[in-house]
Amino acid sequence: MIRHILLIKFKEASASSDIEQIKNLFMAIPEKVEGVVSVEWGENDSPEGKNQGYTHSVLMTFADEAGRKNYLPHPEHEALKQVFGPLLDDIVVFDYQV
Repeated sequence: MIRHILLIKFKEASASSDIEQIKNLFMAIPEKVEGVVSVEWGENDSPEGKNQGYTHSVLMTFADEAGRKNYLPHPEHEALKQVFGPLLDDIVVFDYQV
């Protein structure tokens, strides 16, 4: 399995309804893209204050390398990026093998 972590910093002008739409798009990915096992969405609530402005995260699990290779160019991923991209201030993407 492969974990795919996104740490997200939205633009200050991003509406909460737009962020909710992004969440819903991410949460639907496992039903639409073969090889994506699960998606978790979270909002930072750490009391440590070390999030450096990153407010949300996505933890996606791919079944294997084939699942990741299927997801990256997939039309559903491309459609998600079209909605997601204009709202982003910054993003960190980190993948690792389980």
